[in-house]
Amino acid sequence: MTSGEAIAMPEVQNKGDHPMPASKTIGFIFIDGFADWEYGLLSASAVEWFGGRAVSLSPDGAPRKSMSGFHLTPDRGFDIAENADLDAIAVIGSDHWASNAHPDPSPLLKAVAARGGVVGGICAGTLALARSGLFEAARHTSNGRDWILMHEPAYAGSGNYQDVPHAVADGRIVSAPGSAPGTFALAFMKALYPEQEGQLAEMKTLFAREFAGAPAQAS
Repeated sequence: MTSGEAIAMPEVQNKGDHPMPASKTIGFIFIDGFADWEYGLLSASAVEWFGGRAVSLSPDGAPRKSMSGFHLTPDRGFDIAENADLDAIAVIGSDHWASNAHPDPSPLLKAVAARGGVVGGICAGTLALARSGLFEAARHTSNGRDWILMHEPAYAGSGNYQDVPHAVADGRIVSAPGSAPGTFALAFMKALYPEQEGQLAEMKTLFAREFAGAPAQAS
């Protein structure tokens, strides 16, 4: 990029071909050791480009520390009534989802799904969706077929697993391996704002620019 070149971001203003979409609220579930790179593209895109609202959740509403050591003070806990305004919810990965002492957001995930909301999980966050039964009738992916079966060998819907390196959306259920935060953000936003085809196309083009001109290997 030259010094005078600017990146054109998708518009959220009510003009041209991009009318302001209806504001929607997305909850992000964080537990200790959450992966710093897995949520930023989604949360920032939702707020900055689509006029959405992002709120952070932890099991008891208490502060959490990320994988890199950053501290997060959540807005809420997992109480269903407190989160009745959520149009969507995303479970962010952490190694602790694979531990025996993992929290259980299943009641909240199922409540959001039952009212037609988007439910997503990335990396080990997909285990929370598997444990909630949300993959029973939905095509999905994770960090590898063997990986998810190692942690949840009898989860409902294992036959729907898609062995792909990018996010998978089936209706309003979205999943992705931890290496795919870009396609996770795109698939999640498409499920939440399916009418915003123009903005979503611009978002995809913007993300793809990074790789279009990248060298085959780092120097």
